[in-house]
Amino acid sequence: MSQAILITGVSGGFGRLTALTLLSQGHRVVGTLRDPRGRNAAHAQRLEAAGATIVEMDVADDQSVEIGVAKAREALGGRIDVAINNAGVGVHGIQECFSSQDWQRLFDINVFGVARVNRAVLPGMREQGSGLLIHVSSLLGRVVMPFYGPYNASKWALEAMAENYRVELAPLGIDSVVVEPGGYNTEFSSNLMHPSDAARASGYGEFAKQPDAALQGFISLVAATPAQDPQRVADAIAGLVATPAKQRPFRTAVDFLGMGAAITPYNQQLETIHRGLYANMGMASLLEGNINL
Repeated sequence: MSQAILITGVSGGFGRLTALTLLSQGHRVVGTLRDPRGRNAAHAQRLEAAGATIVEMDVADDQSVEIGVAKAREALGGRIDVAINNAGVGVHGIQECFSSQDWQRLFDINVFGVARVNRAVLPGMREQGSGLLIHVSSLLGRVVMPFYGPYNASKWALEAMAENYRVELAPLGIDSVVVEPGGYNTEFSSNLMHPSDAARASGYGEFAKQPDAALQGFISLVAATPAQDPQRVADAIAGLVATPAKQRPFRTAVDFLGMGAAITPYNQQLETIHRGLYANMGMASLLEGNINL
C-alpha cells in the first residue's frame, strides 16, 4: 500500500538511496534538503526526476521546519504517514578540541533537529490515529569509539529520545523505531565536522596523529568489504515501512563489518531489561507495540 513519506536530508547517502528505494516501491515521497535550487540543485533534480517532491528545509531552524513540514503535508495530500529523520552530520577528531559552539551546532542538527521535525509531524499523526517515526541513529549511539565523541553523544541522546517517543506514542497508534547503521563510505564520511580548536591537539603529542590514521584505516576496511553497501541501510528502512504497525522491531542494526553482530545481543538484553522494569511498574502494555528481533 502506498504511503505518504517525509525524509529529511536527501542530498546524498542513506537519504537519497532511501528516497529512491521507496519511490520504486510505489510510495509518495517528499525529500527535504537545504538550498535545493543552489548548491544542492543536482541532487534535487535527480530525485524530482524519479518522482519525489523536494522541499527546502533546514532542520536547525524552527520556522524552516514548520514551513517545510506544512508544504510536505500539502504535497502528500494532507497527511504524513511516515517521517524518516535522516538529516545529520558526523564528526571526527579528539573530543577536547571541539569547542562548545561545535557541540551546539552538532546537537542542533542531530538531536534538536529531530525534535523539531517530530513536533511538526506528530499533531497530524495523532489526528490520524496512526504514523511511523524512523530515527536514523548509528551503532555509535550504542557504544563509544574514540575520535567520534560529540557524535557518539548526539546519537546516544537520539536513542533516548526515540525510546521515549516509543512508549509515549504507543497508546496513540504511532510507532517510533531506530535504525542503527555501522560505518559506510558515503558522502556522510566526506562531510565530517572537524574540531574548530585544532591547536588543542598539540597537548596530546604523538597521539594527535591517531584520528587521521584511524579514519584512513576505516575507509580501507569498508572498501575491502563489499557487503558494507549503503543500499542495505535503505532496504532496512524500506522494510520497516512495509512492516505492519505494532510489529516493527524497535532497533534495527545494519552492519556487515562485525560490529552489528556484537550490538544486536546488547539491544536484545536491553529490551529484556526494559520489559522487566515496565512489568514491575505496571506499564508493560506500553512496550507491546514493538518487538525486538
